[in-house]
Amino acid sequence: MTVAEHPNVARVRAYAAERGVPIEIRRFPASTRTAQDAAREIGVSVGEIVKSLVFVAGDRPLVVLCCGDRRVSEDRLREATGVAAVRRTTADEAKRFTGYAIGGVPPFAHETPCETLIDEDMSRFEKVWAAAGLPDAVFEISVADLRRLANAKTAAIAE
Repeated sequence: MTVAEHPNVARVRAYAAERGVPIEIRRFPASTRTAQDAAREIGVSVGEIVKSLVFVAGDRPLVVLCCGDRRVSEDRLREATGVAAVRRTTADEAKRFTGYAIGGVPPFAHETPCETLIDEDMSRFEKVWAAAGLPDAVFEISVADLRRLANAKTAAIAE
């Protein structure tokens, strides 16, 4: 099966293309599920890998984009959202909200419209690599295009 044939990857590619950003999706024989795995396979630093993490803020889904070498602070996330109850989703919730399994969640093209935050620290890179809907598929994108396509609000959420 080619990359273009898989529905998850096709949805991510089409979403970006419809918004004027053609992306080249690369698949690897080894998993790119974790930031460390992706960095090793691609040959970049862990910081250049986008972690697309799914949270629930109050009762709504929230996708948080941060660099692979940083951790999301739930305290900072509460401050950024103004919501006291913030938690990571379960694997089933993440799949239900975004349409993708953990390890392959892209930063945009989600099943359910999700509010998205991008950590301000990502601006230290010009380009980053993100998941493309599968645990072995990634694409390179400028941070500016990533922010725009994800309709992400910038906040200080990582430590």
